[in-house]
Amino acid sequence: MKKRIFTVFLTILLFMLSTVGVWASEGSDDSGFSGEYERLTDAAGLLSEEEAQNILTKLDEVSERQKFDIVILTVDSLEGATATEYADDFFDYYGYGYGEGKDGILFLVSMEDRDWALSTHGYGITAFTDAGCDYIAEQFKSSLSDGEYEKAFEIYIDQCDAFVTQAREDRPYDNSNLPKKPLGMIWIPVALVLGFICAFSIVGGMKRQLKTVARKTTAGNYQKKGSLKVTESRDLFLYEDVTRTAKPKSSDGDSGSSTHTSSSGETHGGSSGKF
Repeated sequence: MKKRIFTVFLTILLFMLSTVGVWASEGSDDSGFSGEYERLTDAAGLLSEEEAQNILTKLDEVSERQKFDIVILTVDSLEGATATEYADDFFDYYGYGYGEGKDGILFLVSMEDRDWALSTHGYGITAFTDAGCDYIAEQFKSSLSDGEYEKAFEIYIDQCDAFVTQAREDRPYDNSNLPKKPLGMIWIPVALVLGFICAFSIVGGMKRQLKTVARKTTAGNYQKKGSLKVTESRDLFLYEDVTRTAKPKSSDGDSGSSTHTSSSGETHGGSSGKF
């Protein structure tokens, strides 16, 4: 009797385990991301519920479109670790990264001593060079310092999107080809005024050089009679071969990506600083 009860219990247990396995299989996708953890972890509570949902939606959209995990983490304290160590370990131990190479980047913000860090992994080390990470930091640091956290995170996501696209379509952003910083709005009216002044001066100078006192309607009015005598005319056709070679893009001064090893033995790139 006891043996029969044990057999029934074992059968039910095995059935339950197989059912869970089926559910897990049906719930999985080919995104490359485990889906167990969200790409936004706002442990420091820097965002409102609405802001957090907006940022998470953007993170998921760009990550899935680029097939590259873009992650944000905020904490109150680093618990004795450096910002880089904390960011690396969080990325590794919580299973972030897209595909077999675990391609991704994590943006850490710690409020204790106002630290930030970017941790890259897999293809992220290629797409985000040292110069590229510093450039992205320059774009979001002022918003972080001003407490505009949603804006800072949106800038980070947009920059990540642009950097991954650039790396795949051409070559990664580095010292020799960083994006041009946009001109401030104040320069638009200044440029218009300077252009008007230059145009007015040039036209005025050309007008002062005019020697004629009346409008001429034909070119013959400008020709001195008897000054043009055509003694011979012929057509001469010239042929030439033109070879064009693309000018190689300069990579002088490019820094590439420096790397380090996390506590789990994984290779990471990135940068860190204060805000």
